[in-house]
Amino acid sequence: MGSTLFAPNAMIKLHKHDLPAGLDFGPVVAIDTETMGLDPRRDRLCLVQLSAGDGNAHCVQIIPPRLGGRGADCPNLKALLADPGVVKLFHFARFDVAILRAALGVECAPVRCTKVASKLVRTFTDRHGLKELCRELLGVDISKQQQSSDWGAAELTSEQLAYAASDVLHLHALWARLEALLRREGRFELAEACFRFLPARGTLDLLGYDDPDIFAH
Repeated sequence: MGSTLFAPNAMIKLHKHDLPAGLDFGPVVAIDTETMGLDPRRDRLCLVQLSAGDGNAHCVQIIPPRLGGRGADCPNLKALLADPGVVKLFHFARFDVAILRAALGVECAPVRCTKVASKLVRTFTDRHGLKELCRELLGVDISKQQQSSDWGAAELTSEQLAYAASDVLHLHALWARLEALLRREGRFELAEACFRFLPARGTLDLLGYDDPDIFAH
């Protein structure tokens, strides 16, 4: 079951429980998540957003069985997340790969992260948030008005879905700009090594090794 929202310059498709069979996101799929909070060990996964970089977004609402849903019973979504032939592109992948492992029991790999890429190459600034990157690298202003809304609601609003979609619609374009900078500055291979480590970093967070961080002094 799903519904379609036509936002300015984008089509946003909402799916309950799982992706439809047969959807092809190409070799790189942009992914983001919405949750009930920022602790992947405690807070519930509510929505997974995906885009092929074509200006459209698919949003999968994850509803737990106690609320009448199917929870982690989403085989099409999980197959895509685990597909080694599809790169999963995130912004702040550390959190997303952790919550997806905790909620769906799947390891996302291979991954790329625009936040990590920005921190590696844009060392002249401390502004690495998605909103700032979209404005500074793409000239696009995205709204964060719905960031703290109730993502666990049974029915999500059109404003929530438009916000959720905005977090994946621009990631392909951002990555293209950041990849060019990484290669220009000779840090692309270092970035790739960081990306390979991100699934392990998410697992460490789930096991409680984020505080204190084992990489701290």
